[in-house]
Amino acid sequence: QVHLVESGGGLVQAGGSLRLSCAASGRTLSFDAMGWFRQAPGKEREFVAGMRWIGSNTIADSVKGRFTISRENAKNMLYLQMNSLKSEDTAVYYCAAKSGGIVTATSLYDYWGQGTQVTVSS
Repeated sequence: QVHLVESGGGLVQAGGSLRLSCAASGRTLSFDAMGWFRQAPGKEREFVAGMRWIGSNTIADSVKGRFTISRENAKNMLYLQMNSLKSEDTAVYYCAAKSGGIVTATSLYDYWGQGTQVTVSS
Protein backbone atom coordinates (compact mmCIF):
# COMPACT_ATOMS: atom_id res chain seq x y z
CA GLN A 1 0.00 0.00 0.00
CA VAL A 2 1.04 3.60 -0.59
CA HIS A 3 0.15 6.49 1.68
CA LEU A 4 0.23 10.10 0.43
CA VAL A 5 -0.11 13.12 2.70
CA GLU A 6 -0.34 16.68 1.40
CA SER A 7 0.53 19.81 3.35
CA GLY A 8 1.20 23.48 2.78
CA GLY A 9 -2.20 24.74 1.74
CA GLY A 10 -3.75 27.87 3.17
CA LEU A 11 -5.13 31.31 2.49
CA VAL A 12 -3.09 33.67 0.36
CA GLN A 13 -3.73 36.93 -1.45
CA ALA A 14 -3.73 37.09 -5.21
CA GLY A 15 -0.20 37.44 -6.50
CA GLY A 16 1.21 35.53 -3.56
CA SER A 17 2.95 32.17 -3.35
CA LEU A 18 2.51 28.83 -1.64
CA ARG A 19 4.50 25.64 -1.64
CA LEU A 20 2.65 22.37 -1.36
CA SER A 21 4.33 19.21 -0.17
CA CYS A 22 3.37 15.57 -0.56
CA ALA A 23 4.97 12.91 1.59
CA ALA A 24 4.84 9.37 0.24
CA SER A 25 5.27 6.28 2.37
CA GLY A 26 4.74 2.57 2.05
CA ARG A 27 5.50 0.75 -1.17
CA THR A 28 7.02 3.74 -2.89
CA LEU A 29 8.84 1.55 -5.41
CA SER A 30 5.47 0.46 -6.77
CA PHE A 31 4.94 3.74 -8.57
CA ASP A 32 6.96 5.97 -10.87
CA ALA A 33 4.86 8.97 -11.78
CA MET A 34 3.50 11.41 -9.25
CA GLY A 35 1.23 14.30 -9.90
CA TRP A 36 -0.75 17.19 -8.53
CA PHE A 37 -4.43 17.62 -9.26
CA ARG A 38 -6.95 20.15 -8.06
CA GLN A 39 -10.69 20.35 -7.69
CA ALA A 40 -12.60 23.58 -7.35
CA PRO A 41 -16.17 23.64 -6.00
CA GLY A 42 -18.61 22.40 -8.60
CA LYS A 43 -15.87 21.42 -11.02
CA GLU A 44 -14.18 18.20 -12.01
CA ARG A 45 -10.79 17.28 -10.68
CA GLU A 46 -8.11 18.45 -13.10
CA PHE A 47 -4.46 17.72 -13.73
CA VAL A 48 -2.01 20.41 -12.65
CA ALA A 49 1.46 18.90 -12.94
CA GLY A 50 3.21 15.55 -13.01
CA MET A 51 6.71 14.19 -12.69
CA ARG A 52 8.51 10.86 -12.86
CA TRP A 53 11.17 9.79 -10.37
CA ILE A 54 13.82 10.69 -12.90
CA GLY A 55 13.34 12.88 -15.90
CA SER A 56 10.38 14.48 -17.53
CA ASN A 57 7.64 16.55 -16.07
CA THR A 58 4.40 17.92 -17.45
CA ILE A 59 2.67 21.16 -16.49
CA ALA A 60 -0.89 22.12 -17.37
CA ASP A 61 -1.17 25.12 -19.65
CA SER A 62 -3.33 26.94 -17.10
CA VAL A 63 -0.46 27.11 -14.62
CA LYS A 64 2.58 27.00 -16.88
CA GLY A 65 5.06 29.71 -16.00
CA ARG A 66 3.59 30.10 -12.51
CA PHE A 67 3.76 26.62 -10.97
CA THR A 68 6.79 24.36 -10.69
CA ILE A 69 6.81 20.69 -9.74
CA SER A 70 9.78 19.01 -8.12
CA ARG A 71 10.67 15.82 -6.30
CA GLU A 72 13.12 14.88 -3.57
CA ASN A 73 13.51 11.19 -4.27
CA ALA A 74 15.64 10.33 -1.25
CA LYS A 75 12.86 11.59 1.01
CA ASN A 76 9.94 10.41 -1.13
CA MET A 77 8.67 13.97 -1.34
CA LEU A 78 6.82 15.80 -4.09
CA TYR A 79 6.45 19.57 -4.17
CA LEU A 80 4.41 22.14 -6.02
CA GLN A 81 5.70 25.70 -5.92
CA MET A 82 2.86 28.04 -6.81
CA ASN A 83 3.67 31.65 -7.65
CA SER A 84 1.56 34.54 -8.91
CA LEU A 85 -1.54 32.89 -7.55
CA LYS A 86 -4.92 33.88 -8.93
CA SER A 87 -8.39 33.53 -7.50
CA GLU A 88 -9.11 30.80 -10.05
CA ASP A 89 -6.38 28.70 -8.46
CA THR A 90 -8.61 28.26 -5.42
CA ALA A 91 -9.25 24.54 -5.01
CA VAL A 92 -8.43 21.45 -3.03
CA TYR A 93 -5.08 20.19 -4.24
CA TYR A 94 -4.39 16.48 -4.33
CA CYS A 95 -1.24 14.45 -4.67
CA ALA A 96 -1.47 11.23 -6.67
CA ALA A 97 0.80 8.40 -7.79
CA LYS A 98 0.80 5.67 -10.42
CA SER A 99 3.10 3.22 -12.12
CA GLY A 100 4.32 3.98 -15.61
CA GLY A 101 4.48 7.40 -17.22
CA ILE A 102 2.76 10.69 -16.59
CA VAL A 103 -0.82 10.98 -17.72
CA THR A 104 -3.41 13.64 -17.07
CA ALA A 105 -6.42 11.38 -16.53
CA THR A 106 -7.42 11.13 -12.90
CA SER A 107 -8.83 7.63 -13.38
CA LEU A 108 -5.40 6.22 -14.19
CA TYR A 109 -3.82 7.14 -10.87
CA ASP A 110 -3.73 4.39 -8.27
CA TYR A 111 -3.04 6.30 -5.08
CA TRP A 112 -4.41 9.59 -3.75
CA GLY A 113 -3.88 11.81 -0.77
CA GLN A 114 -6.65 13.48 1.20
CA GLY A 115 -6.02 16.91 -0.28
CA THR A 116 -5.06 20.33 1.02
CA GLN A 117 -7.14 23.47 0.58
CA VAL A 118 -5.70 26.46 -1.24
CA THR A 119 -7.71 29.65 -1.14
CA VAL A 120 -6.62 32.72 -3.07
CA SER A 121 -8.34 35.96 -2.11
CA SER A 122 -8.66 38.73 -4.65
